[in-house]
Amino acid sequence: MPVLDLGAVFDEHLRDEFELHDAAATMETMSADPHLYHAPTMIGGNGRNEILAFYRDHFVNTWPKDTSTTRISRTIGEDQVVDELVMTFTHDTMIEALLPGVAPTGRRVSLPVVVVVKFHEGKIAHEHIYWDQACLLVQVGLLDPLGLPVTGAAQAQNLLDRSYATNALLSSKNA
Repeated sequence: MPVLDLGAVFDEHLRDEFELHDAAATMETMSADPHLYHAPTMIGGNGRNEILAFYRDHFVNTWPKDTSTTRISRTIGEDQVVDELVMTFTHDTMIEALLPGVAPTGRRVSLPVVVVVKFHEGKIAHEHIYWDQACLLVQVGLLDPLGLPVTGAAQAQNLLDRSYATNALLSSKNA
């Protein structure tokens, strides 16, 4: 029995979403009864019909044109792929999955994202997508980080080049 390349299946799924902007093609990579969950905003869908409607009406055509991702790491298990990414874009359009109801701010965003993808019979059974919503809100100007234990773009930049102090939020008496 041939071994299925789960990473290649997920890469095709991402291509269908972000390059082809094709909801129907995206659904071809998914199982008979998938679910999609953007954890910080609780947006996604259960079952093929809900997910197709979400992809078609709220996702695949809503990303800023300059959206890009840099993979930090990928872990592939027997039936699961976990990608750690940095996603960058200019918030120049509504992005309902990340910022529901928030008008475009024109600000540049660099956001760490983790995607956990479970497979069933070679197709995507679920995607659980995680990011730090406070980090995103700081970058689009909706949260003032002053006095709060939150960070903005430095969070992503540090993953890419380790250029920031990792203990900057600790008080000097606890450091």
